[in-house]
Amino acid sequence: MSLVFLHGWGQSQKIWYAQKKQYPDACFLNLPGHGGRLDADDCLQDVMQQCPKQPFILIGWSLGGMLAMRLAVQYPERIQALVLANTTPSFRQRDDWLHGCDAPTLTAFEQGIAKHERKTMRRFFALMFQGEHLSQEAYRNITKQAIDKQHSPSSYALKQGLNILSRWDLRSILPYITQPTCVIHGQQDAVIPVQAGQYLAKHIPDADYFPMDKAGHAPFLTHSQKSANIVTRFIRIL
Repeated sequence: MSLVFLHGWGQSQKIWYAQKKQYPDACFLNLPGHGGRLDADDCLQDVMQQCPKQPFILIGWSLGGMLAMRLAVQYPERIQALVLANTTPSFRQRDDWLHGCDAPTLTAFEQGIAKHERKTMRRFFALMFQGEHLSQEAYRNITKQAIDKQHSPSSYALKQGLNILSRWDLRSILPYITQPTCVIHGQQDAVIPVQAGQYLAKHIPDADYFPMDKAGHAPFLTHSQKSANIVTRFIRIL
């Protein structure tokens, strides 16, 4: 049974360095404009072109999770199951959705990318671990292994990702996700509120919710074995 991993905004397939050891036969994709991959106007189509032809389990984190939900509805015959890690149906706050990022913060990200791209990306990476108790040595080790220093994301890809995060509201498609779904969410997530993950688990018909205590936005980095145990148990019962 094939596993396909989708990373989040501004990162690359290198973010899954621990999972590459745990699942050596899995596919780890780069979104367009990330990890040295060329930009593409149609992000969803670009992802599917990289995926196996046979049915597979799609594991999406953050922005990658939002893409995964859209793909699950569009390609139900190819995507057998979903694992959604620290993701959301709507990254942006709306009148009827408070579990997201407010407009000024999104605007600040957009301005930061335009003026101080590298500095903004470093700050965002650090934000992923807010609320966790990581030593400086552990944080340096993660950054050394998880960040692709040879291939920075393109400016176009960063803007494309922010546009998706700002515009997409996937709440209306959740009832049409028919695949078994595993929702994992770090309880200390400072990027996407934990209520977003709880909402997904409640509104996707065949979903189970797995909270990760003392974990932030990237539990697969700081709690890799516990995350792997959840995913492995989920796969076994499919």
